[in-house]
Amino acid sequence: MYSFKNDYSEGAHPQILKALMESNLVQEDGYGEDQYTLKAIELIKEKVGRTDVDVHLLTGGTQTNLTAISAFLRPHEAAISASTGHILGHETGAIEATGHKVLSVDCKDGKLTPDGVKAVLEGHPDEHMVKPKLVYISNSTEIGSIYKKEELKKLGGFCRENNLILYMDGARLGSALCSDENDLQLNDLPELVDAFYIGGTKNGALLGEALVICRDSLKADFRYHMKQKGAMLAKGRLLGIQFFELFRDNLFFDLAEHANRMAGMLREALIQAKVQFLTHSPSNQIFPIFPNSLIAELEKKYSFHVWEKVDADYSSIRLVTSWATKEEAVEGFIEELKKWM
Repeated sequence: MYSFKNDYSEGAHPQILKALMESNLVQEDGYGEDQYTLKAIELIKEKVGRTDVDVHLLTGGTQTNLTAISAFLRPHEAAISASTGHILGHETGAIEATGHKVLSVDCKDGKLTPDGVKAVLEGHPDEHMVKPKLVYISNSTEIGSIYKKEELKKLGGFCRENNLILYMDGARLGSALCSDENDLQLNDLPELVDAFYIGGTKNGALLGEALVICRDSLKADFRYHMKQKGAMLAKGRLLGIQFFELFRDNLFFDLAEHANRMAGMLREALIQAKVQFLTHSPSNQIFPIFPNSLIAELEKKYSFHVWEKVDADYSSIRLVTSWATKEEAVEGFIEELKKWM
């Protein structure tokens, strides 16, 4: 059984494991004040092209989202998310558990627009309702789409005009930036969004996300929020070492490019087989629509998520490739597909 279920089924890239092992008996300060974390933070600042940002390393995406969003918002303020957004449907109400409502916007392609956000603002006009304050987006999105630079410029401009915080979930940021359709660079982001994180868990690290806070008003006391939310790892070196390895050369992008290439092989074979897709997703997640009978056959050899029922006879599945996906596994899936098609 080979898994196309997610991009964190494997452990970590050997280069990261080697660095963790070689540094294992070196004594270091805790809570992110070790030499490895400090070096990683400086390296990330260099990569994003801004020395005035704050960088914090946390262990996972949900933890990063709930810690950041709850820190950025006052008690009566709410977040706005696409209806497919991770904080809305896949984080067990983590944001709501911190006292902040998540307001949903239906988006066909999983991407928020100024018009969608404007409609939420108009629907919450006064103090009898929560106050929309933070706009949550992810790149790539939950359905594999990516934001183009002009889209972020327009959304960011609208947020600034309306005194909103624009926050980007970057769990799969590597895949988005390495997509053939992408026109963004990592160092564009501090000018376009107020805060974002760089996902390591889904791109070759054992665990870890690097939160980058760009807006000065959001920076104060953030380590207090981390500690209170259980997000300050005593052995912070484990995160620092991994992010240093990911960014000291091109490893972060090499791994994302591999994941995208494997997805591209699958996508091209499906297109040639005239398979329809639920959504346009130029990243490492693809959503083909198959007859339910074919899905049952494929499930005998491969694991994946059945994403959405299309009608009585057809469903969309989600295929996710990773930094470690084997080319022969992709070729095997394609051959199996051809046999049953």
